[in-house]
Amino acid sequence: MNMSNKSTNPKGTKDYGPSELLSIRFIINKIRNVFISFGYSEIETPSIEKRATLYEKYGDEGDKFIFNIINSGEKVKKADIESLSAGKLNQFVSSISEKGLRFDLTVPLARFVAQHFNKINFPFKRFQIQKVWRSDRPQRGRFQEFTQCDVDAIGSNSILLEYEMIQIYSKVFRELGLKDVKIKINHRQILNSIANKIGISDSFNEFIVLIDKRDKIGSEKLRNLLRNDLNIKDNHIDYLSELFEYSGKFSDLINKITNEFSDALSIKATEEINKIYEMMENSDELVEIEFDLSLARGLNYYTGIIYEVVAPDSNIGSLGGGGRYSDLTKSFGVDNLSGIGISFGLERIHLLMDEKNLFPELKVLSNDILIINFDINFINEIKNIIDGLRSHGRNVFVYPDSTKVSKQFSFADKNNFNFVIIYGQEEKDGDNIKIRLMDNGEERLFKLKNFIQEFSKM
Repeated sequence: MNMSNKSTNPKGTKDYGPSELLSIRFIINKIRNVFISFGYSEIETPSIEKRATLYEKYGDEGDKFIFNIINSGEKVKKADIESLSAGKLNQFVSSISEKGLRFDLTVPLARFVAQHFNKINFPFKRFQIQKVWRSDRPQRGRFQEFTQCDVDAIGSNSILLEYEMIQIYSKVFRELGLKDVKIKINHRQILNSIANKIGISDSFNEFIVLIDKRDKIGSEKLRNLLRNDLNIKDNHIDYLSELFEYSGKFSDLINKITNEFSDALSIKATEEINKIYEMMENSDELVEIEFDLSLARGLNYYTGIIYEVVAPDSNIGSLGGGGRYSDLTKSFGVDNLSGIGISFGLERIHLLMDEKNLFPELKVLSNDILIINFDINFINEIKNIIDGLRSHGRNVFVYPDSTKVSKQFSFADKNNFNFVIIYGQEEKDGDNIKIRLMDNGEERLFKLKNFIQEFSKM
């Protein structure tokens, strides 16, 4: 069969066959069950959102990676060619595109909360497991289309929720067999205080974007970017390097932050982190937690505690992240509604579990019983039995073609069927149905009239 060059999916996307999708669903079910066990309810939002909903929520860095949907039909005639000629690309795109693919699930959640505000009982604890799209450069573990598994609580400032996010991460990863992952935490207000101390508070968002790249580009490249892009002096860069490399007991770290920053916001941030660690001390159910002053999270909307999950022995990248945000619903007309949320990167978790061979033996559920096809007339004679099996909850695959029986058995073997039902001339003459158990090759004979009752005992 000649395969056309067109028979490939777009870069940054992935096909999932039946067995691979089974392992993806295995992860999703574990995550979903943990979310529900903590009292979160599931919602769904559309794949497409208005551009006005998406833009200016993530920062300039995020806005660059939003997939825009070009207007259809007559609306394309509204294209602002002058903006294109003048190099005003965002203005030009706005003239030909009213909608875009969602970049994450958090901004659509903020829109959902504002839109349905009068119907929601707060605090609102919701989860979402849906696809998102980012036109980022594809690489191993980074796709342009991927699934986010998000859990958020809206309408409460309680530090209990910060701790709950750590519990949820820990429970999910422990249940998936990834007990050696590490949750890094930091606080945006401490990063704010650092920016103030080195005199770049006006460039805070740009500072965050650069710091967020530290793990990918390394310390030396980061130094050059801080020097060239933000004009930070070398002595301040040295100071940042010392802070980011600082390690020691947690109590020492808290003391260092307390001594370095005495502004009200940093004091409050330190108190919050301290409280979380106090709560963690009494639990043996958590994965390793590390306070990391260099953790930034590149999106603009975070305002408090931030999280990132990494696998120390893998170069696969972040397995999840999130944090506290206070003003996200404000742009949709709802003030004073704080939220906190975390996300799991499904595809990266799948890659890591596959690498570590952590999946149990999973069988495609539809591959239960295969009916051998000797002839359409034989199939027709046992159609009531086939229907009866399905009514009893069994999954029945009728082989559609009356090809060689050996070929049909080979198909059953390759697809891990549990049973093969044989009904041909020999079985018809004896008023029987034959069953072959595919795991050991054993064959059993049943009378036609008692078949479903007897077979259901197996």
